[in-house]
Amino acid sequence: MRVLVTGATGFVGKALCLRLARDGHTVVAWARRPEAVASMLGAAVEAVPATREALATAIENVDAVINLAGEPIAGVRWTAARRRRLVSSRLEATRSVASAVRTARRKPRVLLSTSAVGFYGDRADERLDEKSAIGTGFLAGLCRDWEAEALAASGDTRVAVFRLGIVLGREGGALGKMLPPFRAGAGGRLGNGRQWMSWIHLEDLVEIFARALSDDRFRGVFNATAPQPVTNRDFTKALSRALRMPAIVPVPSIALRLLFGKSASVLLGGQQAVPSALLALGHEFFHPEIDGALRAIVLPEGEASVAPRGQHPRSEYLDRRRPRRVLRTRTELDAPIGKVFDFFSKPENLGALTPAAMKFTPLKSGPFEMREGLTIDYSIRVGPVPLRWRTRIESWMPGAGFVDSQISGPYASWWHEHTFRAEGNRTIMEDTVWYSVPLGPLGAIVERVFVRPMLGRVFGYRADAVRLRFGRSHSGGRVAGKAA
Repeated sequence: MRVLVTGATGFVGKALCLRLARDGHTVVAWARRPEAVASMLGAAVEAVPATREALATAIENVDAVINLAGEPIAGVRWTAARRRRLVSSRLEATRSVASAVRTARRKPRVLLSTSAVGFYGDRADERLDEKSAIGTGFLAGLCRDWEAEALAASGDTRVAVFRLGIVLGREGGALGKMLPPFRAGAGGRLGNGRQWMSWIHLEDLVEIFARALSDDRFRGVFNATAPQPVTNRDFTKALSRALRMPAIVPVPSIALRLLFGKSASVLLGGQQAVPSALLALGHEFFHPEIDGALRAIVLPEGEASVAPRGQHPRSEYLDRRRPRRVLRTRTELDAPIGKVFDFFSKPENLGALTPAAMKFTPLKSGPFEMREGLTIDYSIRVGPVPLRWRTRIESWMPGAGFVDSQISGPYASWWHEHTFRAEGNRTIMEDTVWYSVPLGPLGAIVERVFVRPMLGRVFGYRADAVRLRFGRSHSGGRVAGKAA
């Protein structure tokens, strides 16, 4: 299929584009900055500008539309201007999409759109499924109108609307804001912690969208939530266990109300929403329970150790820039080695494997032909600090692996070996990074406290991304989920 995605460069959209490419779909991103789409989403993603004219033309030439547009709701104060943006980013964008679908001469077969479990309002301990009545308040009214705009496109086009819970994933979404204080041992429950949290792992959410594209049973409204919602208190305990850090610093309700005003209701209220409609279709979840979901997200990828003296690869580069640490990771993919290596042969795809917060930006437009001796310049951001990085391809072995080094950038030494090995129709991808941090004894402290955990998270994000793109090994399948 050709699939048009709005909100493609966002937290969910970026993961979704990778997942759709695995099934052979061609992804078209409706984006404010179409010139930046390739560096953010990969070389294969097409882009159209975010105008109504371009939208109408694009919809005439696609088989499906997935509408993810909408500004974040939680964690910001709802000023009058903010409310207007929250409404317009959802209703106007969805209205434009639905109108273009209705008036298209060649209509797409399916429209998938989003809403939120905020539709139900704050319902205390009431168990909520798709048949439950609408709640009260600003969010409930917004979700009702949002869904109505999408469902207005029903007719020749099949329409499904997904009420999202809190989407959990690496380096983004709600969890991205929660993790810094929890990692510092300053996390804790919000208010009394008894409010319910309906949540879903990012991998499960994009799997639902991928299935709904081709399964004609997906019509109407679905709760896109894990089958086992938890209270905020239990979520806090689970995150504490996953991080192996205490979470004993609660945030009082009054502090949240002073900080966020009326939007504090999103944090202090909640919904016990369950995915009854999905379970009725036999849908299974990779991450049905919160402990396993959080462990899959927060655990770092690979392990860094002291680089054995004199045992690094033989190269003039490493003889001049002796590495002090080595990081090794291993990822199993359910795809043949030819497909995997072809993806890594395009430097433009690196942005799709890099956390959005790092703002990976090539300083010269591609495409590039990968070869030994190629140098590539790009900028990245580490925390608030923008940095320039020049990399050189030291060796290039098609179908087997390659090595890149940092010629200039933040590291004193950086030598990254990528190896690919076929096991039947699967691919084993292994990374070995030999590196050093500058600044002598101070650098050793920076490496232990900041660099090592950061690399674990970055390579974890990368592993998640390539699993979305190519599929996880058969050893890690889905788990049947039952509603709590």
